[in-house]
Amino acid sequence: MKSHDRVAGKLKTSNSKPGKPGVARQPEASSGAAPPAKRAKTGTDRGAEKRFPGDKTGSAAKAGKPARSSRTRLSKAAIAEMFRRFREADPDPKTELEYVNPFTLLVAVVLSAQATDAGVNKATRALFKVADTPEKMVRLNEEGIREYIKTIGLYRNKARNVLELSRQLIANHGGNVPRDRAALEALPGVGRKTANVVLNVAFGEPTMAVDTHIFRVANRTGLSSGRTPLEVEEDLLRVIPSEYALHAHHWLILHGRYVCKARRPECPRCLIRDICLFEPKTQ
Repeated sequence: MKSHDRVAGKLKTSNSKPGKPGVARQPEASSGAAPPAKRAKTGTDRGAEKRFPGDKTGSAAKAGKPARSSRTRLSKAAIAEMFRRFREADPDPKTELEYVNPFTLLVAVVLSAQATDAGVNKATRALFKVADTPEKMVRLNEEGIREYIKTIGLYRNKARNVLELSRQLIANHGGNVPRDRAALEALPGVGRKTANVVLNVAFGEPTMAVDTHIFRVANRTGLSSGRTPLEVEEDLLRVIPSEYALHAHHWLILHGRYVCKARRPECPRCLIRDICLFEPKTQ
């Protein structure tokens, strides 16, 4: 059973009364900055008063100490319960990008900008069979790389970036992917989100790579009301309990991809429906 199936279906949903469908705004996956996220005009206070297991006061807004971020509308107790449920449903979530080592992971994440993981995997299965190291990628050259990834959006520019980052890894890092944010972001085609994914997946760092799914889920649930991916990242790193930090990125992205969808979130099968502050919820 896949990760998202476990997350979506293992636990019971709340008996909260659904409202009319609504969609929160979110940034494009490849955008460096997000447009202002709209808060629902109604339902925020009402949603904050919903009960959930572990809330000793009976109020998600009042349980425990106030949230550690002024942009976070959930209490510490509510946040802890949210991620406890995610972990219970899916203890060891994984990225859906296919890779064989840190280098192929880096390449896959670079290629995934404005593309689906499934589309990237389809192209890289053949590519990584012939070029799974920077040295082999350089020998393949730009034209050869393009032939493998031409089904992916922006493939010409991505092929150029993959070739150049491979050259830089050889010249500056002995052919290895550096475990350093600044060094990663200095590579062609690598921004903060890509660096966060590599640090998290390849090296086990508790980073938060905010893409369009995580941005949407964070703002809908009340984990953050940040207006940019960086603001949301900062909020999540502050408020998510350390015991959940390593896998939090994957839980949130899978939840956004398969349950808390952009056009019509599937609230009836959401395992955090009674905690989430998004209004109105779908039937």
